[in-house]
Amino acid sequence: MAQPLVKKDDDRDDEAEYSPFMGIEKGSVLQEARVFNDPQLDARRCSQVITKLLYLLNQGETFSKVEATEVFFAVTKLFQSKDMGLRRMVYLMIKEISPSADEVIIVTSSLMKDMNSKIDMYRANAIRVLCRITDGTLLSQIERYLKQAIVDKNPLVASAALISGIHLLQTNPEIVKRWSNEVQEAVQSRAALVQFHALALLHQIRQNDRLAVSKLVTSLTRGTVRSPLAQCLLIRYTSQVIHESSNNTQSGERPFYDYLESCLRHKSEMVIFEAARAITELNGVTSRELTPAITVLQLFLSSSKPVLRFSAVRTLNKVAMTHPMAVTNCNIDMESLISDQNRSIATLAITTLLKTGNESSVDRLMKQITNFMSDIADEFKIVVVEAIRSLCLKFPLKYRSLMNFLSNILREEGGFDYKKAIVDSIVILIRDIPDAKEAGLLHLCEFIEDCEFTYLSTQILHFLGIEGPKTSDPSKYIRYIYNRVHLENAIVRASAVSTLAKFGAAIDALKPRIFVLLRRCLFDSDDEVRDRATLYLNTLGGDGSVVETDKDVKDFLFGPFDIPLVNLETSLKNYEPTEKAFDINFVPKEVKSLPLAEKKAPGRKPTGLGAPPSVPPPTADAYERMLSTIPECANFGKLFKSSAPVELTEAETEYAVNVIKYIFDRHVVFQYNCTNTIPEQLLEDVIVTVDASEADEFSEVFSKPLKSLPYDSPGQTFVAFEKPEGVPTVGKFSNILKFIVKEVDPTTGEAEDDSVEDEYQLEDLEVVASDYVLKMGVSNFRNAWESLGPDFERVDEYGLGPRENLAEAVNTVINLLGLQPCEGTEEVPPNSRSHTCLLSGVFIGNVKVLVRLSFGLDGPKDVAMKLAVRSEDETVSDAIHEIVASG
Repeated sequence: MAQPLVKKDDDRDDEAEYSPFMGIEKGSVLQEARVFNDPQLDARRCSQVITKLLYLLNQGETFSKVEATEVFFAVTKLFQSKDMGLRRMVYLMIKEISPSADEVIIVTSSLMKDMNSKIDMYRANAIRVLCRITDGTLLSQIERYLKQAIVDKNPLVASAALISGIHLLQTNPEIVKRWSNEVQEAVQSRAALVQFHALALLHQIRQNDRLAVSKLVTSLTRGTVRSPLAQCLLIRYTSQVIHESSNNTQSGERPFYDYLESCLRHKSEMVIFEAARAITELNGVTSRELTPAITVLQLFLSSSKPVLRFSAVRTLNKVAMTHPMAVTNCNIDMESLISDQNRSIATLAITTLLKTGNESSVDRLMKQITNFMSDIADEFKIVVVEAIRSLCLKFPLKYRSLMNFLSNILREEGGFDYKKAIVDSIVILIRDIPDAKEAGLLHLCEFIEDCEFTYLSTQILHFLGIEGPKTSDPSKYIRYIYNRVHLENAIVRASAVSTLAKFGAAIDALKPRIFVLLRRCLFDSDDEVRDRATLYLNTLGGDGSVVETDKDVKDFLFGPFDIPLVNLETSLKNYEPTEKAFDINFVPKEVKSLPLAEKKAPGRKPTGLGAPPSVPPPTADAYERMLSTIPECANFGKLFKSSAPVELTEAETEYAVNVIKYIFDRHVVFQYNCTNTIPEQLLEDVIVTVDASEADEFSEVFSKPLKSLPYDSPGQTFVAFEKPEGVPTVGKFSNILKFIVKEVDPTTGEAEDDSVEDEYQLEDLEVVASDYVLKMGVSNFRNAWESLGPDFERVDEYGLGPRENLAEAVNTVINLLGLQPCEGTEEVPPNSRSHTCLLSGVFIGNVKVLVRLSFGLDGPKDVAMKLAVRSEDETVSDAIHEIVASG
């Protein structure tokens, strides 16, 4: 439990820093361990030395084999002492030092003697140590004693045996499972800890049998469990059974809910809380089911115990994410927790109130939060900032007070993550609430005047360059931007130059002033700043004439950079200076995958003459260059997309084959990568025969066989098809690998003259709609969406049927469309009931397409989806909808 953040006085600081183990060394402690060999043992001294040894072990200190053996034998001599405190330390030391199998035999007799002692403390600890250090052979010899210990009248002994059983279940499950009858009897024990440990062990024994677990829960929920700890455990097992049964039953009463609801009236607070939490975490929980749990949690909010207040407010905070209206009755109680001494409780109370509060309570909350923010750490402040952002999006009319609050805390001291959270919140509010734009931009401009973080300054300047020109008076931002050129480091200065150029490109009236400022930047000390200023002056026409900015220039400055930097770098490295200038349009836009390793069967490769030379696997670039050397493909035009390899054979088969699909405007080429994994065979005239009877709109154009395929040397054969131009034609193709087999002499490596024709059935191959879509991200989805406009927008709603959760539905649609997720929207927060996913890409024909997917749960499991598509061609927008409708 977190303690209140109060400043400690000097005396307590000194006390906290002192440690009795400070400065101890392994060598000196091992020297001290010689006291174990004294004829007259000093129990107190021996206990102190063992304590130091245990401290060293737990701090990660390693003992050599010789050192560990010496310590072990010295410790075993302490069994002759009758001091109970020292005996307990001996047990601990033997357990922690983990003796070898040979050493265990020496101490086993002493431990077995203690296990049958009349002193219960000896019996309990001896059982724990024996079970920790013994193997299965010795365990079967002491199994009878362990069974008796489980039903022993002394709770200490019974618990020790049960806990040992829990540990042994991981290594010797067969032995432990034979104890079911004794464990079942221990579950009925009147001792709280024995019942708790017995229930835990019994569940672990049966955990792989759903029916057995269900029967266990059914029998115990009838009131035979008295221990509060065991009751908490039973509630968790009950929740597990409810979750599993809800996956199998679509309707009807929820099983065991009545039991959970009855636990809310238990006399133990921990049982009440466990039951309340279990109810709030039920899948598809309704408001009626939540009500009794919320009621008891509300009572905990006013408890005098900090642990109850914290647990209640944290649970309510989670409930508020999915059922905010159910928590509103607790708002008055939570408002009193804002001033709680424990800052964890106060932070959770505030964020919960921000999720559940209504519009009229916003101003009151802001006043309370203002006093609270200065007393908490940055990590708590970030949570509050994110909650305020959500509240502002929920009540956009309150943006002024919330924006002022964010700007005020932005000026206060804080770390990078805290400042970034505030800036991100202001940016989101500007984008989503049009009325907040000008006020938000001014707050950001004032922040960069005194911002110590380069990353935040550059991000704000970039954002200012996009949104600033769209305001009613863009000129007022110029001063803030140009100040950065004089007062900041080179990275920020370069970013400021780019932002100035964007203002000049967007607003012709400001061009003369922008030109003057950019010319001053030509004398900057940094070459990046000078180069940018020169580029933008030439691009915008810095000869002094004020003319309308070309569309190409605006696209260059404001449009998304849709070429992966890795591809651009590779193309520049491969470019050889000639009379023909470098053309960025020929840089591939597809994100390149890692090198495509050929699939080979595992096993030892032959050595000597029979071993072929090692061939490195070709890369994706090498495959495309190989394709360009085929004369028949020369008139196919520019390649649109190449797919990842699709496996057509199982692992560890005689022949490994995968295929890469090359998509052109009017053609599809299949490249079959074949590997012969049999050293005694040479394959010749290798060809894949493709049956396109289930792909009516495809017609075969040519096939290129592979002349020879030696062992472990990948080769390629090609088959090309013609299809309707620019249409996402789909189809299914069956494949048969045909070849001539020649036996190879393993000693000489030469192939014999005799040959046999053979064939090998491959898996079917499909050309799907996503093959005609190229993944391509955009840096700013909102701007890209607005730039495409609503002319060719198509919107429709679809039912996706029952799904396990929203994340599954989102991944299914992303894979179906084959588009690039933007801004991390492919990640779905846990327990979300709605989600928005943004996708972008290029459709065949080089048509840009953007997709906005809105998912929501329609009932307990059913998922509904709203699909909005914008593109440069209405037929493409319709095609995306057809993919979803037919998928």
